[in-house]
Parts: sequence; C-alpha cells; structure tokens
Amino acid sequence: MMKKIIAALLTALSMTAAVQANEAGPAWDSFPKDRMHDMAALQNGAKLFVNYCLNCHSASSMRYNRLQDIGLTNDQIKKNLVFAGEKVGDLMSVSMAAKDAKEWFGATPPDLSVIARSRAGANGSGADYLYTYMRTFYRDETRPTGWNNLVFPSVGMPHVLWELQGEQRPIYEEAKDPHGGADAKPVHVFKGFKQSKPGAMSKEEYDSAVADLVAYLQWMGEPAQGQRVRLGMGVMAFLLIFTLIAWRMNASFWKDVK
Repeated sequence: MMKKIIAALLTALSMTAAVQANEAGPAWDSFPKDRMHDMAALQNGAKLFVNYCLNCHSASSMRYNRLQDIGLTNDQIKKNLVFAGEKVGDLMSVSMAAKDAKEWFGATPPDLSVIARSRAGANGSGADYLYTYMRTFYRDETRPTGWNNLVFPSVGMPHVLWELQGEQRPIYEEAKDPHGGADAKPVHVFKGFKQSKPGAMSKEEYDSAVADLVAYLQWMGEPAQGQRVRLGMGVMAFLLIFTLIAWRMNASFWKDVK
C-alpha cells in the first residue's frame, strides 16, 4: 500500500514539473494592478469585453446587471452593453453553437467567467498572463487565422483587437545555445516586435486598453473581491481598536495589585 502511495506522489510531482516546464516560455509582463481600483478602467474593460470577446466567449457565471457593482446603472447597461435583445438580468452567454466553434477554430472557445484566476502559473498571475497574451499576437501566414501568439504558440484564436493594435511581427536573433556543446546549432532568441501596420491606437493607448480589459476579467472572476477587501480592512481596524481598549482596561484593573 505504501509503495502505491509513494508511486502516486512521484507521478503527481512529475506532472507538476512538466506543467512548470511548459509554463517556462517567455516571461509575462506585469499587469498594472492599480486598474482594479479604477471604476472608469473597469467600465471601459466591460465595454471592450462585450464588443470584442462576448461574440465567441461566454461568461456564464456573470449577469449583465452585476455591472452595477462597477458604477453602471441598469439603463446604461441596457443602452451600451446589451445588443442582442437580452435583458439586463440575463447571463452573459453567446448564441454560437459549441460544435460550430470547434469546427471553425479547432476548439470550443472557453468560458471567461474565471479565466483570470485559472491562468495563474509559474510566470505570474492569471492577469499577468492575459495582459501579455493580448499584447503578443503577431502576423503568421502559416496559421489558419493568419495570427499567432508569443505566449500561446499555434493559438487557434484570431487577434480580435488587431484593428486597435495594428499588425506586428516578431524579431529573432541567432545566438549560441548556452546548454549546447561546441557543435550545437544556434538558437533563435526573441528580441521584440516590429510594427508592420499601424492600428487605431498607439502602443501606449493599446496597452492601456488591454489593461482595462484584463482588469475587468480579473474583477469578473470575483466581483465581490472589492467588498471583501474593504470588509477585511474594517475587521482589522476593529480588532486593533478593541485590542487597545482591552490592553488599557487590563492595565486599569491590575494597577493596584502588587
């Protein structure tokens, strides 16, 4: 029995190591976390999500009217974010059949309700991954969609924000393999991107828009996180004040005891 347990543990460890090796890849850029506390950024992220992501990806755990938590009224949601006759109390679903999606893209587009939480890895948080992913699409005529991605090679998803970002191509340089011998072939090292066609936004504007979108995806994974943090801070403040009062009361009760 003990041998079976040890074998299972070794198998789990080897699988974990394999996953971490796959995650090694390019380093992920740091997502600007201040966007999580910016209502205007979250609202812009919601607009980008509905206009560019919700065509193929559902968010089956989120209702439109939950966007009231980021400062939108039901009237604003209905006028600006609901386009296909849904009601503000409906879930964010898509009408595209899973069978058709798999045929067109090679895989069914995942539900994005908790995508930011599920993509955390050895290189950083799920928000870091998404922030890097949405900024590293590049033109690749060998792919069915004409697009590829630096952190998700051979991705099936097309670059839905290409009109905003424009088109870019990767720049590689040959370098000696540090792990190879004297006769080892040189390896291609990624050096950056070169803009081949401008988009509607500058690089800074596009990075800011992606940060807003990722902030919304992060918020959508746990809409109550802001309330939870505020409640936690209130509890800590109460405990601190109560501890101070208890300490002074204790000192008062025992001041005449020798």
